[in-house]
Amino acid sequence: MRLPSKNNFPNEANDAEAQTEEVCASRVYAMAVGESMAGHRLDFAVSRELGVSRAYAQRLIKKGRVTPSNGRRIKPSIIVVPGEEYAVDVPPPEKLELEPEDVAFETVYCDRDIIVVNKPAGLVVHPAPGHWRGTLVHGLLFRFPELGNLNGVERPGIVHRLDSTTSGLMVVARNGLGQERLYKAFKERRVEKIYLALCFGAPPAKRGTIDLPIGRDETHRTRMAAVGDGRSAVTDYRVLWSREGRSLIECRLHTGRTHQIRVHMKAIGCPLVGDVLYAPSRPSPFEPPRVFLHAWKLAFKHPRDERLMSFRAFLPEELRAALRQISPTGRSLP
Repeated sequence: MRLPSKNNFPNEANDAEAQTEEVCASRVYAMAVGESMAGHRLDFAVSRELGVSRAYAQRLIKKGRVTPSNGRRIKPSIIVVPGEEYAVDVPPPEKLELEPEDVAFETVYCDRDIIVVNKPAGLVVHPAPGHWRGTLVHGLLFRFPELGNLNGVERPGIVHRLDSTTSGLMVVARNGLGQERLYKAFKERRVEKIYLALCFGAPPAKRGTIDLPIGRDETHRTRMAAVGDGRSAVTDYRVLWSREGRSLIECRLHTGRTHQIRVHMKAIGCPLVGDVLYAPSRPSPFEPPRVFLHAWKLAFKHPRDERLMSFRAFLPEELRAALRQISPTGRSLP
């Protein structure tokens, strides 16, 4: 198959206008079935080769946008044969209402299927009431205009998120294939997510598992809480060190509930430093509001070829400075 040119998968923002115009045009691809696709369904072959979701590939076939050179009748379930050729007409995407903006964040890694970013604290991930501009999504659309192809949604490529007060690693899908398979990986808990946090006090043991369901707090509707009828939530923690009434901990998430680490640590009497929502009476070293919580490590299988991808983001300076206040020698700064 002849894939789109490299310009359809831009890595830089300096040619954003030209790239946006290119991805908004209808494109026709010539797809030749190779040996690796032998025995697979047509919708799988189209999905795999174009980097779109299986459902989107099925829609293209059903709408007559996939045409075989031999003229045979096709449907998504037919088995392809090596040597067959198809023309795939991909329509222009729906236009997003969002205007791309130059937003500050670090791109750690990118290829044609995924983007890994290091999100700073204070940056909201996607548009929401009170945050209609300047989000990570706006910045992603500025640097990677082809994300506008993802069904015209307001959260293109977003398969998980971090709170605005949390920093660290996120993976973003760059096309339908990446989005579909990353969604599934998160749903099936096959993504490793490890955080660093500083809490008040010391947990009851050096290592432990917090298995408490989480739901909406009945008395404070803007907060979550450990409640008996909530959704299952499991967090492993390990104490790295304790000093002056605070503990640096490593947390591993097995589920992805809203505010999970913050709620679980509060539930065992060790709320996070800087968390004015769950520990409003505790002193915070940060201004503006910022929770000492950082998505430190992220690992998952690549959505296209399933190779293991593993990333680490060092603590940002404001968190390192907070640690130096209680450990002046810089002991164990990650």
